[in-house]
Amino acid sequence: MNIYGKHYRTIWLKEDDARIVQIIDQRHLPHKFVVEDLTTIDNVARAIKDMHVRGAGLIGATAGFGMYIAALRAPKESVEAFTQTLIDDGETLKATRPTAVNLEWAVNRQLAAMSEVDDVAGKVQVVKATAQAIADEDAGFCRRIGEHGVSIIEVISQRKNGETVNILTHCNAGWLAFVDYGSATAPIYAAHDRGIKVHVWVDETRPRNQGARLTAWELGQHGVPHTVIADNVGGHLMQHRMVDLVITGTDRTLYTGDVANKIGTYLKALAAKDNDIPFYVALPSSTFDWEKRDGVKEIPIEQRGAREVKYIQGLVDGELKWALLTPKDSPAANFAFDVTPARLVTGLITERGVCDASEEGVLGLYPEKETK
Repeated sequence: MNIYGKHYRTIWLKEDDARIVQIIDQRHLPHKFVVEDLTTIDNVARAIKDMHVRGAGLIGATAGFGMYIAALRAPKESVEAFTQTLIDDGETLKATRPTAVNLEWAVNRQLAAMSEVDDVAGKVQVVKATAQAIADEDAGFCRRIGEHGVSIIEVISQRKNGETVNILTHCNAGWLAFVDYGSATAPIYAAHDRGIKVHVWVDETRPRNQGARLTAWELGQHGVPHTVIADNVGGHLMQHRMVDLVITGTDRTLYTGDVANKIGTYLKALAAKDNDIPFYVALPSSTFDWEKRDGVKEIPIEQRGAREVKYIQGLVDGELKWALLTPKDSPAANFAFDVTPARLVTGLITERGVCDASEEGVLGLYPEKETK
């Protein structure tokens, strides 16, 4: 993604010091563009938990680079001490965000890669290479999601004789949620770049407003026409035929087709179903959960602090400030995700193609997983 004319990924090794991992601190967007250095496992864990970084793919990539930082600082006197430190640090990372499956996947991938090498120096090099591979793979997969998903937009555009295709999004499943390109936004960027007329309805996505703050900002940077709306507007727009397509991302999708995503996604899927509007979910294969079958019963739903619901942050006289929305003493609940059952999902857009949100559809694209 180009920001102010310069290409950025969301995470990278510092150019003049490969011992430092750099990220875009998303807490400051869209008002300030801040690059943060990560040098310790505590830095990485805090960045994930406190949402300096967020989004399924980027959480996984950050965990991958976090394991590299852990390897740099682990004791080198014995293989056993080194390995145990990385196992422990991996558990620390896994505990930060329980719903996003990419996090555990990245930590486990690092531990498996490390186990193939006998000496400590070799293990450090393998962990570094694997971290970079995870990031490169995420960007590549998202680019291919765009290539597969753009055909859905093209069909709607042709049906509308070239008129604008109106797409509704929820939360931020864009470039900022991955290493590059994004998942839900990748087909939108691809369509825009091909000259297809698109317009995006951007859900604000309370309580952290990732849509209003992040999706709107990155769409603006890419020149994609968009309009920010309150979360509860989507159903009205669908009833009045002002939405042609819904595309969201996901933090964990079961191979049976159930989708966990930012809270409020389920309600958008219900509205889309009631109004015969296609509802697609875009994801790289690293976001699939190949073990669980029932999303509502089995996917852990993260509950975050009440402050995110009770307060809102914004720019006031050039400074970022917090404002209290609720009565000071009112309690607040903050469920971060919900589950959309497969029956409400039109299809899944992956790096291998588009499939039905069903066990048969998913395994048709990933036949190597059939024995899992």
